[in-house]
Formats: sequence, structure tokens, C-alpha cells
Amino acid sequence: MVHASAATASHSVLPASGGQRSLRPVDVRAASFRTFVRGTRVHDCNARRVGRRAIAVTTAAADRVRLSNPAAASLRALLAAPGILQAPCAHDALSAALIERAGFQVGFMSGFCVSAARLAYPDTGLISYGEMEDVGRHVCEAVSPGFPFIGDADDGYGNAMNAKRTVRGYARAGFAGILMEDQVAPKACGHTRNRRVISRADAVARVQAAADERDEGPAGDIVVFARSDARSAESLEEALWRVAAFADAGADALFIDALRSREEMQAFCKVAPGVPKMANMLEGGGSTPICTPAELEDMGFKVVSYPLSLLAASVRAMENTLAGIRDDGYPDESTLPTFEELREVVGFPQYYEEEARYDTTSE
Repeated sequence: MVHASAATASHSVLPASGGQRSLRPVDVRAASFRTFVRGTRVHDCNARRVGRRAIAVTTAAADRVRLSNPAAASLRALLAAPGILQAPCAHDALSAALIERAGFQVGFMSGFCVSAARLAYPDTGLISYGEMEDVGRHVCEAVSPGFPFIGDADDGYGNAMNAKRTVRGYARAGFAGILMEDQVAPKACGHTRNRRVISRADAVARVQAAADERDEGPAGDIVVFARSDARSAESLEEALWRVAAFADAGADALFIDALRSREEMQAFCKVAPGVPKMANMLEGGGSTPICTPAELEDMGFKVVSYPLSLLAASVRAMENTLAGIRDDGYPDESTLPTFEELREVVGFPQYYEEEARYDTTSE
């Protein structure tokens, strides 16, 4: 498997583009310091600020821009290092920022949580690619450059070609990794009923398309997590066959949802040795046994996600606070951050520090 290497390509630095969705191929070697590419200034490699999607590489062979992804590089380094990675799940920019602030090394954007927080809808395939990519862009902009977030991409939002577009969009949004499953549309939450999976051939083709986009697409590298829901839809044996085939098709990491025992979890970890495995500790009553990070690492897992913790805590806190306002006329302040603490969380001190650089009132 070959990934674009900065060591063998010329470079130019592009600032984070915000709402910009694409770049036409351009010969970066011929770009001057102040050349503009579709409204985005191309800066020198030694520019002081580097955004999440900062580095454009132009290969001598293709003479086309292929963006580098610092967050993907960070995630690959973490996956190669010792220890298990705990990945709490975010549903918006603020929850993403809090995950980094709490000291975690990686985060995950949950489709269940985004569907709930953005639409107040269940995780039943009602949220679209565009809505997920939009939230994902804000999630990735809310954390430090290079901080890795893995984005839930449901079923890829269509066939293999749709999956390629999804991979490209998620990489451009700044995601370090992407999780894609083998369910039939409309998909369903992993620990609920009515799940069905697409054929083996279509499932493998979807993973291969994702891996090809990762290796060849203009948006650059992204870590492909391939998920199977066949354990609930069909059988453990089918799920194990599928994840082994996904690894052969180019997946970087593997996940079987809703495994039902420690023995099943151990069997999963024996498939495709050397390919990282992800576990999902669904809070509040899922199908998979709850294990400590040390227990999961002993089984062979590399990543563990906590899909509902932040959303569930937010829902319960909001319900309790609303009950206090309704019943007592004012919330219990002992359960709330102070106004000063809240200002600090959302970045007022940093804003004021930056604002002072442009203060003209003292002149």
C-alpha cells in the first residue's frame, strides 16, 4: 500500500479554507508567493501559520495537487505506537474541543450523536452526507491542527462511487480517519433492530473504493476504518469473513459492531493480524460487554470508542436544568459552570489576546 510522501514531492502551504470545497489541479512549483488559486493564497512553506489541510504536494509524475493531511499522519503514528487509544465521541464543535481539552489523544464523530444533536432524529439513515460533512468540518476546525478525529460515514451514502466522494469530502474536512459500514440503506444504529447488510462483493468493493480514494484522490491521506454489521444481520462467522476481506481490500483498521461476548471479541482480534481493531463500549445497555481499556488491549484492540457519553450526559443535564427552571424558577447553580468558566471554555481569553494585536485605541 503506497501513500503520498512529503519526502518525494514539492510542497506549498495552503491555509485552512473554511467553506472551500475543492481545488483545481495546479502546478504548485510554478506558483509564486502571492499566487492565488481560486481565491486561496498559496503561501511559502515557511509561513508562520499552518492549517489542518495545510500542505499541498505536487508529484512529478502526475503534476497535480494532492493535499497532505497532518491529522491522518498523527493518527497513523498513534496507531503504530504502544497502548490503546480511547476515543470519546463528539456531536459538534464544542464537544470536540472539550475532548481535546480533557487530554485525549483522539476523538470520534458519532453519526448517532450528530443525527440527534443536529436534527433531533434517530440514527436511522435520515441524516445526509452533506450534513455530516458540514458538522465534521466544524469539528475538525474546533481542535488544534493535527489533532486526529475519526468521522462516522455511515454506509458511505451510496455505492462504491459515492463512498469515494465521501472519503474525499471527509479528508478535505480535516478528518484523520473515516468509518464506513456494510449496511443496506437506510442504515440503522448498530445496537438496534432491522439491520441488513449488502452482498459480500458490494461490501468489499465499497472498501476498495475508499482505499483507492485514500491512495489516489486529491484530498490526500485518511485512515480507513472498515466496519461490518454482519454479526447482528447474519452471523459471527460472516462478520469475521467480511472484516478479513476488508483488510485484504486495503482497510487500515477494522470494526465489527455489536459483538456479544468476550469470546467473540477475542475471535475478532485474531483476524487479519497486524491490522488495528476498534471496540465500541456502548453506554447504558448495548450488546457488547463493557471492558476496561486494559482488558481490551489484552484482547488485541487498539482503539476504543465511547459513542454516547457526551450526548447522554448533555441530555440528562439539560433535562434536569429545565426541570429546575420550570419547578423552582431558577436552575441549581451548583450544577453549572460559572460564567467566567464558560467564557474560558468557548475561547474568550484567546480571542481577547488575539484582538489586542490589532488594537488601535492606544495609538
